[in-house]
Amino acid sequence: MKTSLLPLRQVRVTDPFWQRETQLVRDAVIPYQWEALNDRVAGAAPSWWMHNMRAAARAVAAKKAGGTWKPVPAPKGMLSEPAAAPEENAFYGWVFQDSDGYKWIEAVAYQLILRPDEQLQALAQQAVDAICAAQEEDGYLDTYYTLTGREKAFSNLRDNHELYCFGHLAEAAVAWHQATGRDDLLNAAVRFADCIGRKFGPGLERGCPGHEIAEMALVRLYLETGEERFLRQAEFFLDVRGTEPSTFALEENRRRAEEGLPPLEVTAKRYRYHQADRPVREIKEAVGHAVRQLYLASGMADVARLTGDEAMWAACRRLWRSVTGEKMYVTGGVGGTHVGEAFSYPYDLPSDTAYSETCAAIALVFFARRMLEAETNAEYAGVMEQALYNTVLAGIALDGKSFFYVNPLEVNPEAVHVDERLRHVKTVRQKWFGCACCPPNVARLLSDLGQYIFTVSESNAYVHLYIGCEAQLCLNGSALKVKLDAEVPRREEITLTVTEGSAEGGIGFRLPDWAENISFTVNGASVRAEEENGYAVIRRAWQAGDTVCMHFDAPLRALAVNPLSRETAEQICFAWGPYILCAEEADNGKNLQLIRVSPKAKARLTEENVCGVPVPAASLEAFRLCPEGTPLYRRAEESVPCENTTLKLVPYFAWNNRGEGEMRVWLHPIPEVK
Repeated sequence: MKTSLLPLRQVRVTDPFWQRETQLVRDAVIPYQWEALNDRVAGAAPSWWMHNMRAAARAVAAKKAGGTWKPVPAPKGMLSEPAAAPEENAFYGWVFQDSDGYKWIEAVAYQLILRPDEQLQALAQQAVDAICAAQEEDGYLDTYYTLTGREKAFSNLRDNHELYCFGHLAEAAVAWHQATGRDDLLNAAVRFADCIGRKFGPGLERGCPGHEIAEMALVRLYLETGEERFLRQAEFFLDVRGTEPSTFALEENRRRAEEGLPPLEVTAKRYRYHQADRPVREIKEAVGHAVRQLYLASGMADVARLTGDEAMWAACRRLWRSVTGEKMYVTGGVGGTHVGEAFSYPYDLPSDTAYSETCAAIALVFFARRMLEAETNAEYAGVMEQALYNTVLAGIALDGKSFFYVNPLEVNPEAVHVDERLRHVKTVRQKWFGCACCPPNVARLLSDLGQYIFTVSESNAYVHLYIGCEAQLCLNGSALKVKLDAEVPRREEITLTVTEGSAEGGIGFRLPDWAENISFTVNGASVRAEEENGYAVIRRAWQAGDTVCMHFDAPLRALAVNPLSRETAEQICFAWGPYILCAEEADNGKNLQLIRVSPKAKARLTEENVCGVPVPAASLEAFRLCPEGTPLYRRAEESVPCENTTLKLVPYFAWNNRGEGEMRVWLHPIPEVK
């Protein structure tokens, strides 16, 4: 059953935990990131975002005035850094640097929808004005090529990411328009989209994004403007991708010819990493760069839903099974290898060398939500929750001022500091990154959180995430205001109260896998709900004052991975509600690999204060091996001394807020005696 999102204006998050997170974005993250975009954070890698926008605006102004503008060529490669003092009119940073500021504006826009603020809007207007000033007369908008030579524009779609930057511009423009009613940024996005549409399309040049996002952004532009040409442009990019002759091979050979190099074979098979080795409707497995793959999948799901393309929808479902059935960490992270920030082969899920990029978990949330819009199925919502509560939140410190790009499930600082194989892992969150895609991506998702809680059809509303909020629903044409109270997992009851209105229809509650013995009451009386695709649906004539209570048990759960996953096949981890828990050195000392715990260990569920933030926690009876004096090798039947200990666990998202130290999600179990 197809459903639609509730507009963000119709949902107000009241959940104490998540309200703190969204408020943190507003009060700390957004101001901090504005300083970073302006290169004013001491000790952080420069962003160059505002520098590049202002330099491009000067170039555009000079061209309009009929003057001369001499481009400053960038060094070959994706990263341009000043050799000495920065030149005023040179481009610096990664070729896709424009996207960072677009994501920041999108986050601000959602915050303005939640609560108007003249000062915050005026601050973001500075960024919007800088963008509009940097747009060329024909609608082209990419500071890298404006500053280094426009004649090279669209010559390297695979690597230089103009279409990726356009995608984030369009996403920001729609959010800004919805928040402020202003069409300045929306007009800029439309003009750039039309510039792209005059270059690529049926009867024109063949081309598609090297880093996907333009596909779902074009859909969003279509939904905001009603202009069907944007939906058709998204379809075109999907139709061309992975077909022969390979667009990436053709453009690569053009560059090789300019350099006097022999041509390569023009075949799509060479572009598996870019999800361009086969037509999208024939995709069977998630491959290559994880963020790109999931952005592509999100765009495919959007187009399939809006056009009724069954072959594309079937490919989306295959991708879903590949990701969540074979290539997803228990934390909802994806991308098993740092080589190319990519999906690895099935069941290759190492803990210490994991890449599990924050942006990839965010992309999985995007994909899950779009699958939910097309087909109400609790499986999609469960994965969305898993990624959101764990890897997405781990990407940002509790104070909002430092960030993880990579999210491993095991960290030993001593190893990270000396082992080249772990060079991608950071033992503490970073103030900023030269390639800073993740921090503003977290900010925009958390600011838009309200749109992920419900979806609605004509006669039903579905609760996907148990996040306390107030919402305005519509069932069979009648308005209904509801209040959702939930503090999972500490409170084993979720309450939905109708506060205003009356309507007839169904309200579906997701049956989460972390809850047991689920039952429902309406106005205090037991009711039997209809189960549909993992949702308990209660249908009735609703009126103000009606209260539904979902009662359940939320025990500590011991989880194990499929034994085909070699790295952690014989280990266990613990989860409480939607949170995956981990052991930290701050609570348990060094050498966490020495801890042995039973999956049935006696546990005390509690609340821990981590840097002033209350988080769910657990304490378990366990043992610690004491190998002092034990030889390097011994007979297997010879036991190692051990001592009793108390194993303390905190949520994975909260790790590394108390200084550098070891961390483990997967633990060694004590063998069960049968």
